[in-house]
Amino acid sequence: MTDFASLLQPDRGQSARTITLVAPDTFDAWLGRQSVATRALATAQRFTGKSGTHLLFPQDDGIAVVAGVGDAASPWALAKLAETLPEGSYRLDGAEVGANALGWLLGQYRFTCYRNAEDQGPRILLTRDVAHRDEMIRLAAATAQVRDLVNTGAGDLGPAELEAEAEALARTHHAQVTVTSGDALARDYPMIHAVGQAATRERAPRLIELHWGDPTHPRIAIVGKGVCFDTGGLDIKPSSGMRLMKKDMGGAAHALALASLVMAARLPVRLHLLIPAVENAVSAASFRPGDVLKTRKGLTVENTNTDAEGRLILGDALTRAGEESPELILDFATLTGAARVALGPDLPPLFTDDEALATDLLAAAAAEDDPVWRMPLWDGYDDMLKSDIADMVNAPDGGFAGAITAALFLRRFVPKDTAWAHLDVFAWRPSGKPGRPKGGDAYALRAAYRMLKGRYSRG
Repeated sequence: MTDFASLLQPDRGQSARTITLVAPDTFDAWLGRQSVATRALATAQRFTGKSGTHLLFPQDDGIAVVAGVGDAASPWALAKLAETLPEGSYRLDGAEVGANALGWLLGQYRFTCYRNAEDQGPRILLTRDVAHRDEMIRLAAATAQVRDLVNTGAGDLGPAELEAEAEALARTHHAQVTVTSGDALARDYPMIHAVGQAATRERAPRLIELHWGDPTHPRIAIVGKGVCFDTGGLDIKPSSGMRLMKKDMGGAAHALALASLVMAARLPVRLHLLIPAVENAVSAASFRPGDVLKTRKGLTVENTNTDAEGRLILGDALTRAGEESPELILDFATLTGAARVALGPDLPPLFTDDEALATDLLAAAAAEDDPVWRMPLWDGYDDMLKSDIADMVNAPDGGFAGAITAALFLRRFVPKDTAWAHLDVFAWRPSGKPGRPKGGDAYALRAAYRMLKGRYSRG
């Protein structure tokens, strides 16, 4: 993983190039204060302060940078500079780094698991806000963890590897991990077992749980969908639909990253992390369309589509989460294509019946520039889950309101008196932006963390 701590260092007055941020409406004032040579250079390079452009110019005995930004407060304002500036140390002119540090750090993220990236040398940013520095490094590392896990090929990341990630997290933060698999999984978590039963023994299904924190503190649960590869099962996907299904464990990646942030900040909570980890494979042991599945909660589910498997494994995990009486449950899942049709890849839908939780999450999302969009848990669509032979179906016929009916399915496994939010994340960026390369990415992670900090920070 990228060494983010080396890229954001305390400013102790050491030598560094200066970065001045300008916008189109402040560019003329900046230019008027410059030497004749610098003005001539800006003219020759056609630099006008346009957002995303920058100019290197001589200053004193060295080189300085002026960069055009649209919103200097955006966490991504410095991301392109971090990608393109020459190796060396830099400091902002007349401003503290603040949230800009995130883009600076993630602009230098590289996924190098399968090839060597070009070594451009580090671009180091100096900051006087040492306390804020630590938080920015943690946020960048958590985002990179999501990216690394999602970008990793499914052949190298199955249920056992997700278990190893949880174990590593537990060692770092002195947490406890328990894993349920085999006959115990079939007995106690029948939907998780059913979805994963077709996989090879090395990729067998399991429920991974991590507990951390003082048991007397408020209890919260974070749940992440861990489908390490999704063929669609017997309702098999076309090859085009299967191409990115290594990312179907993106919910688990988000849950692991959020748990790491909670524990690193030592929030005064009793944390319960749950990851149902499976591979939805095809074999003679595959669960079938028309099968009626038992659940941990005691309900029965008529399986109408083996490609609607994520909600099945989450149903058992949410039931388990509720058994410890948490005051809050958050789940992350790459759950529905319908969410992408409605809101596209960058805007995760948020589902919750809890108005206070919705308000807090939306406010945190706006403050972090990490957007979510609230969608309705519309009771009128609950009848779409009716089955002729079981308590419910997993996927209604017709395809209407697919993201909503999936969330309604999950709601049936959450205790009615527990605040719960479901985030249907894409976990993938189809095209790159500064600081956000094409590939796996975190969505609503910073928003969820800010919400939890707001609710549970000490003092």
